[in-house]
Amino acid sequence: MSTTTTTTVTDTTPAAPAPPGQPGIAYAPDYQKWQARAAQRLASETLPTTLPEGFPSQLDGDLVWEGDKLAETYDWTYVLNEDQLAEIDRATQHFESLGLSLGHLTPKTFPLPTLHAELRRLSRELHTGHGFFVLRGLRVDDHTRKQNAIIYAGVSSHIAAQRGRQDHKFDGKPADVVLTHIKDLRGDKIAAGAPPSQVFHTDSGDIVSLFALATAAAGGASKVASTWRVYNEIARTRPDLIHVLSKDWDYEVFEKAGKQWTERPLMFHSEATDSRPERIALQYARRYFVGFGALPRSPDIPPISEAQAEALDTLHFLRDKFCVNTNFQKGDMQYVNNLAVFHARDGFTDSPEQKRHLLRLWLRDPKDAWETPEVLRPRWAQLYEGITPESQVFPLEPYIRSASNKGR
Repeated sequence: MSTTTTTTVTDTTPAAPAPPGQPGIAYAPDYQKWQARAAQRLASETLPTTLPEGFPSQLDGDLVWEGDKLAETYDWTYVLNEDQLAEIDRATQHFESLGLSLGHLTPKTFPLPTLHAELRRLSRELHTGHGFFVLRGLRVDDHTRKQNAIIYAGVSSHIAAQRGRQDHKFDGKPADVVLTHIKDLRGDKIAAGAPPSQVFHTDSGDIVSLFALATAAAGGASKVASTWRVYNEIARTRPDLIHVLSKDWDYEVFEKAGKQWTERPLMFHSEATDSRPERIALQYARRYFVGFGALPRSPDIPPISEAQAEALDTLHFLRDKFCVNTNFQKGDMQYVNNLAVFHARDGFTDSPEQKRHLLRLWLRDPKDAWETPEVLRPRWAQLYEGITPESQVFPLEPYIRSASNKGR
């Protein structure tokens, strides 16, 4: 496994104004506040000492891992060899010869006769193994921007066939935007400091993937942590917080809707069946409950409770304890099971010569996908249903998404 030295860029995430009645909690987690809140609640409240009915006391399997030990048993970096890179180049040339739009990228139009089996094995690693991996070795500078997009979507189609909708508009018109760019667009006048880090969270959908066209001059480390390892720790030490996480929260809705929030849990339990094992899944992002920078939580939404505030911090600090840095490099493609693994990103510093630029796909593999919790199905329908090859848009340059300031 490749190991590299990373530079941590220290940044201060601006605190959003708190709505009335909101506990003292911000987007940037505060360890001392977390400890004080936990001590206060343990001393003043009668908390459940057993888990919710049906929830497992502990989970086991490959998905239960700790970052400081994981490298001993799992090499999460798959390095493409010269023959595989040549096969990818041939597939790119073949697709270009077809004259099709990028929405038609599939394993048939982007054929990888020998690499396909390895990519399917890695897909199973996402769904039944450790929950993440990195493909390494792609030579970004040897290809045009469009060719890199073709390679990214083409390779990814062998891992997970469906691409999710990340925006409903492009150039002011309705569109199924399936590829987005992650790049600091603030400009030199504003970007004097590092963009704030992103604390641990999940994206929407089954799989989130990132392709590094360029990395930052410093910082920007990509980190992942096992949901199941965090679950085991909370179940063992604070079963009352499993109750909190598995009950409804008031979750802000940023799309146009009749109501500004919806009620749903953050944590989901599914029992074992003849075809699948028992699972715990988690879907959430901290900013929806505490605000972020100039985007506060709406005062029209009920404030979160002290118990929910403690649960959010508990998730963060345990993930931070058990996480691993994937050593994300230029040309890497990272794939993460969004229901089973959290991800985060350190603050970073760009330079005129070196600016962080990633591409992102939201993916789903119909064959091996985890069952979608019922309350999440409307959101999954927004992501994956009604998309045709002809409707898919792949912007080749960064743009501000129509819901970027408040979207997922």
